[in-house]
Amino acid sequence: MSRAPGQTRLDPLVIGREVLRREGEALAALAERLGSAFTEAVDRMEQCRGRVIVTGVGKSGLVGGKIAATLTSTGTAAYFLHPTEALHGDLGIVTGDDVVLALSKSGRSRELLELLPHFRRLGAAVIALVADPASPLGEQADLALAFGPVEEACSLDLVPTTSTTVLLALGDALAVALLRRRGLTEEDFAFVHPGGLIGRHVTRRVRDLMHGDASLPRVSADATLREALVEIMEKGLGVTTLVDPEGILAGVLTDGDLKRILLRPEGPATLAEPVRRFMSGAPRTVEPDALVASAVRLMEERRPGAVTSLVVVEDGRPVGIIHLHDCLRVGA
Repeated sequence: MSRAPGQTRLDPLVIGREVLRREGEALAALAERLGSAFTEAVDRMEQCRGRVIVTGVGKSGLVGGKIAATLTSTGTAAYFLHPTEALHGDLGIVTGDDVVLALSKSGRSRELLELLPHFRRLGAAVIALVADPASPLGEQADLALAFGPVEEACSLDLVPTTSTTVLLALGDALAVALLRRRGLTEEDFAFVHPGGLIGRHVTRRVRDLMHGDASLPRVSADATLREALVEIMEKGLGVTTLVDPEGILAGVLTDGDLKRILLRPEGPATLAEPVRRFMSGAPRTVEPDALVASAVRLMEERRPGAVTSLVVVEDGRPVGIIHLHDCLRVGA
């Protein structure tokens, strides 16, 4: 196809250099902008007794996943929580001991703003990573770590490029600051899975961290759905085991299962029905003497999908529940 008179072909080398120049300038500006809010963010994350919950949507969410992995691999227990999944059951992993890192360039992401009241109700502190501290997310968070206006590297100033680079670098800065603050050395780490489980868990056993005895949620598979719901609520682990008359594990029911059931038009009427109708009959299990590292790998397996807890089984009988939260807790 011929070009119009005066039209020149765009040089990829020129474009590539321009992209890198813009992003480099944004990072240099960010370095100069960091101030007391960054220090306070590091303080809050260091003092966190739970985990750092990282959340964001779109490209910010993809960056958030990497930030969570970097934090965990450098000594700060972290977990990426997708806002949509949080609003459909996964919010149960958040506790009042956690600190939330909420990522959004605009600070106007509807999904994040919908989550804020829930984080507040649970008592989790929210640190917003935003461009403008006066944005809705920045104003409603407990702390706004603002990176200022950035010019995206695309010619339309629309595609998240410079902004995601800045967010990623800001996450790295937080992780490394925490790493150095804690004085951790190379010898402190033994990476036993891709998410970066801390070395001291290598020799720990599942029985050391599991919720057993009176803390174990357990009902008969012949119980009603209502009875299973009460057990899940009372034990607070987001799941209950279901056993047959001999005490052998028959299945599990999660709070996510319950929400999906009760949101159906016929949902409330099913509360009197046997829970075995709704249970997952082949739950993921682990033995009490298995390494915690092995349990984490089992939870993170992509087939049929990652889970946040395992049933601990001995001789076919449930003896405990181990939760990802417990496995990744630095102080565990």
